[in-house]
Amino acid sequence: MKKLFLHSLLVLCVVGLMAGCAQKAPVMNFPDFVAQGFDTDRYAPKVDQFIVILDASSSMDDAHDGAVKFDIAKTIADRLNMTLPEMGQTAGLRTFGHHDEVSENLTELFYGMSAYKTEGMAGGLAKVTRAGGWSPMSLAIDAADKDLSPFSRGQKAVIFITDGLDMKGTLSAGQKLKNAYGEAICFYPILVGNKAEGRARLEQLAGIGGCGFFSLADELMTGPNMAAFVEKVFLTKVDAPAPMPTPKKDTDQDGVYDAEDQCPGTPQGARVSANGCWSLNHVLFDFDKSVIKPAAHPVLDEVVAILKKNPAMSVELQGHTDNIGSEAYNLGLSLRRAQAVAAYLVDQGILRNRLATTGLGYSQPVALNGTKYGRALNRRVEIHPY
Repeated sequence: MKKLFLHSLLVLCVVGLMAGCAQKAPVMNFPDFVAQGFDTDRYAPKVDQFIVILDASSSMDDAHDGAVKFDIAKTIADRLNMTLPEMGQTAGLRTFGHHDEVSENLTELFYGMSAYKTEGMAGGLAKVTRAGGWSPMSLAIDAADKDLSPFSRGQKAVIFITDGLDMKGTLSAGQKLKNAYGEAICFYPILVGNKAEGRARLEQLAGIGGCGFFSLADELMTGPNMAAFVEKVFLTKVDAPAPMPTPKKDTDQDGVYDAEDQCPGTPQGARVSANGCWSLNHVLFDFDKSVIKPAAHPVLDEVVAILKKNPAMSVELQGHTDNIGSEAYNLGLSLRRAQAVAAYLVDQGILRNRLATTGLGYSQPVALNGTKYGRALNRRVEIHPY
């Protein structure tokens, strides 16, 4: 009985130890992520060349908030890659530390420097599978200087994804890199974890860069926050392109757009007024006259030619006057003018039954009667096909 009790107690202890270990093991629990896209017509690239420096040293194997820091760092890099639009930038992915299975080099360029492609950056990240080794970030910064050296022009950005721990010489290396490129380079450190030592170092690094800023990995896990980071670091918003103006139509091709054309359907070649109506203006008649002036014959000959080209067309000739004189007098005068035009057209071979005539007096002015010029414009004959 005593042995049975001891055996059961031993089993319970083992199970308890196993349960305790299971509780301490980091669990991946990242927020859901949907990459937010950018309309590249609304943005221009702010950065011409950039390098992501990823910490793959042994301290990244430690846990933070239920997950391994190395997994957090790679997730941040991956989500940045999914959000950033391809806009002709040159990019690189450099890591430092490394497990022996990944690389025996203290720092290595796993992607670039080449034209940024989402697929290419993802392939580079996929090669960095485990963390290990010490933390020579200063060597990675020195190597980044060589990575960038072929690109003498353009704005540059360095994104550090790291816990910032155990990194002697990092700040002096960052200052050296800043001195090499001056205002053309900015630093954007992203802290993985919550260690005060790491935060202080990365905030100082951002300060050396001058134009960059410090961020927390925990705050960049969501789609909107990562998009805000990408926009602030990589993109410049430009004015929306002006909408293409709607083409104005001139269906009857008389030189007056449809929206302003009060007489649609005028035949090609017809002389039209500003409102699009086929109009024979004051050159036809002297003031208070209905006899056609000889100088107006070429204008009327144009009407004859158009009617002969369109033998199925009939027209109404509408006479108009200015407002000098009585209404009754001007109605008669306007009709006589319309009939005079009809007579001329018949003499030139146009059948009379194709010509209707009417007089409208001064009821439909096209200009102000208060001026000599305006009154002259109102003395006219309009031709309306039907």
